Amino acid sequence: MRILITGTTGYIAKRLVMNLLSEKHELICCVRDLNRIPDEIESKEGIEFIKVDFLDTEDVVFPNNIDVAYYLIHSMTATGDDFEELEKQCAENFKNLIEETTCNQVIYLSGIVNDESLSKHLKSRLAVENTLKSDSYDLTTFRAGIIVGSGSASFEIIRDIVEKLPVMVAPRWLNTRTQPLAIRDVLRFLQRAAGKEEVRNQSFDICGPEILTYKQMLYQFGEVRGLKRYILTLPVLTPRLSSYWLYFVTSTSFNLAKALVDSMKVEVIAKPSQINEILNVKPMPYKEAVRFAFQKIEQNSVISSWKDAISSGVFHDQLSDHIQVPNHGCFKDVRSKIVKDETYTLNRIWSIGGKNGWYGFNLLWRIRGYLDKLFGGVGLRRGRRHDTNLEAGDPLDFWRVLLADKKQKRLLLFAEMKLPGEAWLEFKIIDNTLFQRAVFRPKGLWGRLYWYMVLPFHAFVFKGMINSLTKK
Repeated sequence: MRILITGTTGYIAKRLVMNLLSEKHELICCVRDLNRIPDEIESKEGIEFIKVDFLDTEDVVFPNNIDVAYYLIHSMTATGDDFEELEKQCAENFKNLIEETTCNQVIYLSGIVNDESLSKHLKSRLAVENTLKSDSYDLTTFRAGIIVGSGSASFEIIRDIVEKLPVMVAPRWLNTRTQPLAIRDVLRFLQRAAGKEEVRNQSFDICGPEILTYKQMLYQFGEVRGLKRYILTLPVLTPRLSSYWLYFVTSTSFNLAKALVDSMKVEVIAKPSQINEILNVKPMPYKEAVRFAFQKIEQNSVISSWKDAISSGVFHDQLSDHIQVPNHGCFKDVRSKIVKDETYTLNRIWSIGGKNGWYGFNLLWRIRGYLDKLFGGVGLRRGRRHDTNLEAGDPLDFWRVLLADKKQKRLLLFAEMKLPGEAWLEFKIIDNTLFQRAVFRPKGLWGRLYWYMVLPFHAFVFKGMINSLTKK
């Protein structure tokens, strides 16, 4: 089949693309930024990419010969009063484009919406589902609750909580019930629905076999990891305090913490259906899903992560808008050093951050990360997706990878920390010389004061970094 996929760089779609390619389908992948096409799929046969911003589709035309389309656009990190309207507008623009093609089925992954008091994000997903309905094609909607897999937001947040806190004083929403579903099973539902007559123009709740509270999920996660944990729930923690608790304990952003707390207050129990039998899917229990997730982590083969989403939200500017490092009106720290072994230095550069640290004065980097968290930033806890591999769009502590090209011997990072301005960090090897450049474009007087406040630390932090990268 010829299949169109939206949200290609997202957590679900990135994995789905790999699976569909293995089944020899022809894929058309929509991306907002052509510079963020994942390396592992860019060179595959049977795939093409088109640039689409679904908030601005005036000059966009989909290829005509399409059989099935997946609508997988959603961001838990997006905020603002107009968030629901923006999501609805994306869905409307997608619908208008796909109706001009031969597509006869659209598959949409939504959230379980059976509770009367829906969260803002679940209300938005229901509105998107209604918007996508059309007389031109059949709509298949799968509604899932908590998704468990390496790199998923729920998995990584529970992992942070369980592995860091032997004793937890937690909010009362830990007693809310849900039905967690393994990412492997989500992908099976999505794949097997393509072209299936029995699921056309219908919606199905998809879920794992167990109904668990979030507290039970924490305990079971601890059992898998061999960790004994104690949890005390308090009714006095307000949603806002709960959001701060989640934000400071885990690697999540504050926007995502707020969205998750809002959703976690709602019971997510699936309506019974025959979808498991129709598509021949037998969802695995929660503990088995956790074990599979850790297998991927131990093999260093996590394909996608919730952290891949740009921290400012899905509706903001593209990474490629920042790839040209400015020269005017900027402060710079530029250093160079002869490289004894280019391969060694490149490997060191490509392994920077995460558990490897920043090759010197890591305490100062951690303090900067704590300060960033304190002011609502992403902090250092995001780490990195892979220990030794980097590609455009990857999160790297409180940086975002703009360019990672080993052939050009160049790595370019853009700061996602809270700053009174914009910052870039670049590593480039030319003629056996490593050039390390930190560039800061200040915003207003406070931006300039900030640069001079941190300038004394640059003298030894950046010097130590380049020395460590070149010293063998």
